[in-house]
Amino acid sequence: MVRSEAVVRGTIQPDGTLHLDERLDLPPGPVQVIVTPLPCLPENDPFWQRMQAIWAGQRHRGHVPRSVEEVEYERRKVGEEWEERLDQLEKSQGRAASTSDPTVGGPE
Repeated sequence: MVRSEAVVRGTIQPDGTLHLDERLDLPPGPVQVIVTPLPCLPENDPFWQRMQAIWAGQRHRGHVPRSVEEVEYERRKVGEEWEERLDQLEKSQGRAASTSDPTVGGPE
């Protein structure tokens, strides 16, 4: 299956060109590029140091983060489960309203 989009990091060079940190796994052809600047935290920032320590601990324990595809699959699955639950709630509320109100769902 060919991916339809990719999110990669890169660096804007002084001459205005964009250098990507990794190769794109997309078919050749026209693309749309949206560039969002990332915050630059100093290396001595306490938050940044703590995050580096957490990531180093995870690598040391052999943690492999989920892929983009795995995260997107899980996100879609949870969304579909919530949609099903909302549909069930709407149906049960409709049944409850029709049994308590004789004007709801009656003959026209």
